[in-house]
Amino acid sequence: MGPQGRAACSLLFLLQALAEPAENSEFFLPGDYLLGGLFTLHANVKGIVHLNYLKVPKCKEYEMKVLGYNLMQAMRFAVEEINNDSSLLPDVLLGYEMVDSCYMSNNVQPALYFLSQDDYFLPIQEDYSQYVPRVVAIIGPDNSESTKTVANFLSLFLLPQITYSAINDELGNKGRFPAVLRTVPGADHQTEAIVQMLLHFHWNWIVVLASGDDYGRENSHLLSQRLAHGDICIAFQETLPTPQPNQTMTPQDQERLETIVGKLQQSTARVVVVFSPELALHNFFREVLRQNLTGAVWIASESWAIDPVLHNLTPALNRSSANCNQECDTCLNTTESFNSILTLSGERVVYSVYSSVYAVAHALHSLLGCNQSGCRREVVYPWQLLLEIRKVNFTLLGHQIFFNEKGDLSLHLEIIQWQWDLSQNPFRSVASYQPSKRQLKHIHDISWNTPNNTIPVSMCSRSCQPGQKKKPVGLHPCCFECIDCLPGTFLNQTLDEFDCQPCPSSEWSHRKDTSCFKRQLAFLEWDEAPTIVVVMLAALGFLSTLAIVIIFWRHFRTPMVRSAGGPMCFLMLAPLLMAYTAVPVYVGPPTVWSCIFRQAFFTLCFTICISCITVRSFQIVCVFKMARRLPRAYGCWGRYHGPYVFVACVVMLKLVIVASSVLATTTMPTTRVDPDDPRIMILSCNPNYHRGLLVNTSLDLLLSVLGFGFAYTGKELPTNYNEAKFITFCMTFYFSSSVFLCTFMAVYNGVLVTILDLLVTVLNLLGISLGYFGPKCYMILFYPERNTPAYFNSVIQGYTMRKD
Repeated sequence: MGPQGRAACSLLFLLQALAEPAENSEFFLPGDYLLGGLFTLHANVKGIVHLNYLKVPKCKEYEMKVLGYNLMQAMRFAVEEINNDSSLLPDVLLGYEMVDSCYMSNNVQPALYFLSQDDYFLPIQEDYSQYVPRVVAIIGPDNSESTKTVANFLSLFLLPQITYSAINDELGNKGRFPAVLRTVPGADHQTEAIVQMLLHFHWNWIVVLASGDDYGRENSHLLSQRLAHGDICIAFQETLPTPQPNQTMTPQDQERLETIVGKLQQSTARVVVVFSPELALHNFFREVLRQNLTGAVWIASESWAIDPVLHNLTPALNRSSANCNQECDTCLNTTESFNSILTLSGERVVYSVYSSVYAVAHALHSLLGCNQSGCRREVVYPWQLLLEIRKVNFTLLGHQIFFNEKGDLSLHLEIIQWQWDLSQNPFRSVASYQPSKRQLKHIHDISWNTPNNTIPVSMCSRSCQPGQKKKPVGLHPCCFECIDCLPGTFLNQTLDEFDCQPCPSSEWSHRKDTSCFKRQLAFLEWDEAPTIVVVMLAALGFLSTLAIVIIFWRHFRTPMVRSAGGPMCFLMLAPLLMAYTAVPVYVGPPTVWSCIFRQAFFTLCFTICISCITVRSFQIVCVFKMARRLPRAYGCWGRYHGPYVFVACVVMLKLVIVASSVLATTTMPTTRVDPDDPRIMILSCNPNYHRGLLVNTSLDLLLSVLGFGFAYTGKELPTNYNEAKFITFCMTFYFSSSVFLCTFMAVYNGVLVTILDLLVTVLNLLGISLGYFGPKCYMILFYPERNTPAYFNSVIQGYTMRKD
């Protein structure tokens, strides 16, 4: 190949100014300077290829942009591939003109140039619906600010504009930018992908750096809004200085960069999200390397994620970049090999340019009614082509190409990681984000520059352990202290991470629990030692009382039984036997009826017994001391069965008291927390049961005091009739035990109350059985000579003679 051929291979295109070039305009090779921006297409329905050499003033202020060169090659390849395809646009050839937008400074001039006609004239018309500009569609530019600038011109003509890299969500506003389409997801999806990645790695303490242009401000604001009510906090946010046109650093900019990197060094946040065009980052990363900032995870936005120049800033890798041209021996000269390049990790933007060209081609195919025989020969108006582009739907290299209502192409986003050991393609895909599902997936094979390849940690505070609430520290919700939830509370993180929730009344929890458990219900059970002891005492009392009944029945007509009360003894022994048999109502879970039974039955039995003892004490005193003084009253007492009338009246009064107490108080069983162990819930009769028991016992206490008084008065009676010490013992024990039980119930609510209540009841029954009837049975069985009428008469005569 001669020199001219080699020049053509390496030149590709020359760039020219908007209007007629001036005489002193410089011509330059695009490979020497930044190529990155405004790509255009025009169709030649006559089947002639136009390769225009355009000339523009040299863009001296920027270095070569390797990525822009790759994008230009992708567009060039797409056009040539379509022109060689006999089925897509038969007998129609696409031409192209490419203009370097010089980052952002050269936008208006190319836009006007493409809108003009072949004579470089742009007429002023009232209606441009029949106007045919120089090109039919424009591909680019690559950044949002330039895209909006160009779109403000192109939208007036409805000239289709497909941008392959501008992500600003404002471009989706079809009212303002009706002719703009995008082959890249919007900024909202990029932000969502970043947030989901932060959440995946549990990074909740980050730094945000943004450029001072619209791109940096809008994307950082979008991220801040997304994180406003989330679990990720921004430690601080800084604005990077805008580079000068000649990339030189002013002292103020250098000082600003030193300050920012210094803050990064001191910050505990190890994840840095950077929203900035790549040109604003060259000086910044040089400063990062100069201060030797290490240990940070850099999250790049799409604008610089695959920029090879920034990748080569690090001295850890000497990467050589080879760009294929027609002179190279290793040139990729087949469609299959170039298609593999388009689908490489980190080449999504290249594919976006490639798919943009194909979208225009498919729209032309539909608009011109192309078939195997050819296409119609007619003028293509911009607005017609725009409608067709919005309706395209085809498959390209395994991807479905169609635009949604906002004019966006729902291609997935790649999360790529920079590799330091690869020279040809240092950008490896480690995850993907699907805009249609708003989901980040397939996260794998990430290499961390950490010991044992552990995931870096970037948290203001370490995650709390289960069962620990967060106590905020400072202004950020990500900064907190971890405090254990106290017993009786638990932490439900889905409801509130900053406060422990109390357990329901029937449940409990240990310290640092995440849920509550059912409290153990406690009541008097059969297999407990206190229950066994009390039941054995009750059985002993029942058997002894039954033995007393038998003994008294067999010796019913003896003086000893008659002096004890005669038939009234059986009136006392019968309720004692029933009370012993009813002891099991204290064992097991209490019910309404068992509580009523405890509150009413036992006190009624005691009332009968104590009233009999009281009237018996009174009757003995009357016989020996009051018969002589009140003979008429004593006669009425005996004639009308005074003892039984007294017992009956007392029992009726007790029935009224018990019924009133049951009706006035609630007997429904309740649960209470054990004061000694909060894990236990005591199942017992209603607390009103204690008050009702006190009311019911008040009459018995009064009778016991009367019985004690009568017994003490008759302490000097004959020995066989002197029951003062036995009655005194019974009444004193009953009174003191009842007062103690009521006092204990008032200050304690544990299971011990039920045990003590049952024990006092059984002991009182035993006190009456053995304390009152026991001595008489002893005399009947072991001293039968004293159980005779003669012996009793002699005792009475001796007592009378001493009194005389």
